Amino acid sequence: MRSRVALRYGRVALLVCSVSLTVGAAVAADQLPEAGRSEVRAPAVARIETLPATGHSPRGDETARGEDSARRREAAPVDRRVAPAVPAQSGNGRRVVFDMSAQRVWLVGRGGHPLDSYLVSGSRSDNLAAGEYEVYSRSRHATSFDLRSTMGYMVRFAHGERAAIGFHDIPVDSRGQPLQRLRDLGAPQSHGCIRQRRADARRMWEFADLGTPVVVTA
Repeated sequence: MRSRVALRYGRVALLVCSVSLTVGAAVAADQLPEAGRSEVRAPAVARIETLPATGHSPRGDETARGEDSARRREAAPVDRRVAPAVPAQSGNGRRVVFDMSAQRVWLVGRGGHPLDSYLVSGSRSDNLAAGEYEVYSRSRHATSFDLRSTMGYMVRFAHGERAAIGFHDIPVDSRGQPLQRLRDLGAPQSHGCIRQRRADARRMWEFADLGTPVVVTA
């Protein structure tokens, strides 16, 4: 009799154990995949939400953007909104205007509106008279009259006592050193021509073809 009761209780205990294991497995089967998906999704959602909100980017990207910005500032025209108006009595139509007193150049379009304006460094001597000229010669590379320096983007429009007078970039000596600093543009520095920032010299080169009028004001 006792053996039959013990056997019956053993079977009941075995059945309860089996049910518990089955329920536990079912619960685990529901929870583990959910937990796995939650752990994968959360970082992805966090990345999507926080990067646009903060605007943060890797340091390398910031450096690259800074370098690109610097290059764009060098190549871009000066903001015309902060430049003085084109001098009065400086002609009409498409032309280059050089104001010696302001040491500034304007590139004026066909409609009479300035396309660009920037500071330059003209001659320290009184070698250029106010008046109307035109571009008569251009050289991508040129050498100074004393053969001591070279310059690029030469656009000639007048004749001086010893050499032609034109627009070009800041000359460099035989060692490749510039003859003046960019921050000194706006003050007379040259021996006869009009010096420009290299990006501005390229702009002038693209704008002033042969025959382009050049008006010099005092």
